[in-house]
Amino acid sequence: MKTIPVSEAVAMIPDGADLMIGGFLGVGTPERIVNELVRQEKHNLCVIANDTAKPGVGIGKLISAKLVRKVIASHIGLNSETQQQMLAGELSVELVPQGTLAERIRAGGFGLGGVLTPTGVGTMAEDGRRKVDVDGKVFLLETPLRADFALVHAFLADYLGNLSYALTARNFNPLMAMAAVNVIAGAENIVPVGLIAPDHVVTPAPLVDYLVANV
Repeated sequence: MKTIPVSEAVAMIPDGADLMIGGFLGVGTPERIVNELVRQEKHNLCVIANDTAKPGVGIGKLISAKLVRKVIASHIGLNSETQQQMLAGELSVELVPQGTLAERIRAGGFGLGGVLTPTGVGTMAEDGRRKVDVDGKVFLLETPLRADFALVHAFLADYLGNLSYALTARNFNPLMAMAAVNVIAGAENIVPVGLIAPDHVVTPAPLVDYLVANV
């Protein structure tokens, strides 16, 4: 794990990259990293996230700057700009039930071939999905999700890269840190090694490739 400036971290992300971005309506989203994505105008991005927040908040900044080509998320209802770009054909949106989204990311991180879920059976959500009969009950086969980069936010990080999250800001961050080729973490506080109790570490250091320096 290497501690680097946010500008250097974002410079490693190419245009067209698939990004997992933690957060729930902006809570737990690595704002400094998102701001730098906008500043460097990284474009044609595919964003995998719970939502697109609101205009001017978290992932909403990427939407407002029109840097995203595709969103895979559980809802976009609070971001009118996401909706407008989708209706105008400027942005592709794949809506996935929230629990299914979490499980698809988990499957990607754990090396599973997919997950079986009854959610969406008999609705438009089953369009294009394989169906599997298990003891007379129909399930949808949902495929794993992985990304080139996971951008996560922690409350505490140490200089090895161990991460601890605060309350609901934990949300999708730990799952995403398992499911990407490269993990870039931001943290509110970076502390010496040993100050985070071992049983408080949620994302262990070997999963984190780069820690954004607090400068």
